[in-house]
Amino acid sequence: MRHVAIVGSGPAGYYTAETLQKADDIAVDVIDRLPVPYGLIRTGVAPDHQSIKAVSRRYEGTALTDNVRFVGHVSVGSDVTIDELVGLYDAVVLATGAPNDRPLDIPGAGLAGVIGSAAFVGWYNGHPDFAGLDPPLDAPGIAVIGNGNVALDVARILAKTPGEFGGSDIVAHARDALAKSAVREIHILGRRGPHQIAMTPKELGELGHLERASPRVDPADLPPEGDDAMLEPGMRKSVTHLRQFAANPVAKPVTIDFDFFAMPVAIEGEGKVQRVIVERTTLDEDLRSHGTSETYAVEAGLVISCIGYQTPPIPGVPYEHGRGRFASDEGRILPGLYAVGWARRGPSGTIGTNKPDGARIGEMVLEDIGRGAGKAGRPGLDALLAGRGISPVTFRDWRRIEEAEVAAALDGNPREKFTSIEAMLQAIGR
Repeated sequence: MRHVAIVGSGPAGYYTAETLQKADDIAVDVIDRLPVPYGLIRTGVAPDHQSIKAVSRRYEGTALTDNVRFVGHVSVGSDVTIDELVGLYDAVVLATGAPNDRPLDIPGAGLAGVIGSAAFVGWYNGHPDFAGLDPPLDAPGIAVIGNGNVALDVARILAKTPGEFGGSDIVAHARDALAKSAVREIHILGRRGPHQIAMTPKELGELGHLERASPRVDPADLPPEGDDAMLEPGMRKSVTHLRQFAANPVAKPVTIDFDFFAMPVAIEGEGKVQRVIVERTTLDEDLRSHGTSETYAVEAGLVISCIGYQTPPIPGVPYEHGRGRFASDEGRILPGLYAVGWARRGPSGTIGTNKPDGARIGEMVLEDIGRGAGKAGRPGLDALLAGRGISPVTFRDWRRIEEAEVAAALDGNPREKFTSIEAMLQAIGR
């Protein structure tokens, strides 16, 4: 029997498991720190994007095969080390994603009320690490730094009415806090222009259909319309949305302002954030942004930084600090140790990008391990954990947690997520 461990139960992990489980004579253990699977699908994808979250049903199909096992509530690094896993399994694949925020390196970034998007998204999605975040929503202004889809998700969630969360799985503490929010002006700050955004048409188009919020774009920030012809089709659709926002400003109680050519250079406030100092930029011929020394202030009681993510290092595993990912040769880190998904590539691509990546790394592993080396594998891990008094959460346990969440849902919503590990374990009688 060949034994493979996958660390992380998000898209990259399950796409890798999907390829591996089709092979003969193999056992795959998918290990996760949380008692619940699916990683980014559960705690990263916006709660009002249920169609994207539906891909978890595909992962469930893989998880329910005879040769794939979910090993939840086991922390790699403290409960079991990487070296121990490499000793037990023919191959160990790191599919840990990039759950940490890239730091915002400007003066004032440490003030209260400045948070990263991983924390804010985790808060409204019920990630146990961020359930107690309690972001300040008592001031009319918010600054969202970044020009990607995460910035759009954050702005949209902040702008919605309670009724617009029907059918979503936003958690109760976020739903209640947003219902009482004083937010009226949301500024999306990007240091480059409309042609350099990383926003997709679907997410941009959604901003035009919000009940109480209206997107605004300064027509002066838009390049000549003829220049759009040089863009690839998806980007052209995105810029068309921006042009429509500029041409048809609608008066609504909440505004979502796109501040292009706007580089945050400092955050100011007495003990907490009160404003962002923004420097206007210009682009050179290589489309790099440069400051113009002209500045203005954006009043904000909350700043959410959506400038990218990084994979947390693991002691003893080679790491590229500049790129925030594990160091690998196309996925091979060390003998018997691999990386896949964002842990390999860095935070790039969509959820679907992980499918070919998982398939390729899965095939690489099968080629490298041959018929296996007779390692202890699954029974060895079980014995090691039992000796340490650790009882993993199984996929059957997870389905009981899921049943309890579904039973607790508001009418029309898919589930009411547990937001603490203790509550998840209580649901299975632990």
